[in-house]
Amino acid sequence: MTFQNNTILITGGSSGLGLEMAKQFIRLGNKVIVCSRTSEKLRQAQNTVPEILTYTCDISVEEERRKLSKWVDENHPEINILINNAAIVHRIQFADDIESYEKSVEEITTNLQAPIHLSKLFLPLLAVNSGTKIINITTGLVYVPRTDYPFYNATKAALHSFTQVLRNHLKNNSVKVIEVLFPVVDTPWHEGNAPKIAITPQKAVNEMIKGLTNGKDEIRIGKVRILYYLSRLAPKFAFRKINSLR
Repeated sequence: MTFQNNTILITGGSSGLGLEMAKQFIRLGNKVIVCSRTSEKLRQAQNTVPEILTYTCDISVEEERRKLSKWVDENHPEINILINNAAIVHRIQFADDIESYEKSVEEITTNLQAPIHLSKLFLPLLAVNSGTKIINITTGLVYVPRTDYPFYNATKAALHSFTQVLRNHLKNNSVKVIEVLFPVVDTPWHEGNAPKIAITPQKAVNEMIKGLTNGKDEIRIGKVRILYYLSRLAPKFAFRKINSLR
């Protein structure tokens, strides 16, 4: 099976992993639409990958999510893959930051509520096409949280749980539900301070595509496979290990 001839929407696709996905998917012969809340980043992405299609959308805003689904329905009704990739993170000490609650709301809205709502909005569009997939992007931190990210871990763990439930609910439906769990990847998300064990976006997405072509429902990239088993066999050790990475 080859991953081609699809029309794919990637949220948060203007940089990092999302942009790398777009590059590799286009190279394989797919149409790719990326959305981001920053028009300038989308212009830069299109300069890098001229074949990419773009749409400006802040997925944390409900009305903008509805406008996005309407625009895709009107302009690209053949869409058959939604990739919920966009996410934000706040690196804070919960007790010390006076805006910790407000920041938690921002992350929950973007990282959890938005992909849930987009999945609901796009289900009717996806259901009429073939080879349809909802792909939710999470992280190995769903198994072992990193203390630098008090809310990010929780939002991704919740998305992991929702993905499992949605897969079960749609088991007799034509829409396949897939989760891709990434390890540390050297992207702008780390603001130039990626841990030494970070892998390249190219390697991460290449492994993702291999998992997709092999028909996997849950794709653990790189060392996430080790973290998965370690979290079950020695959870305290896994917690110390993941939080000692620099």
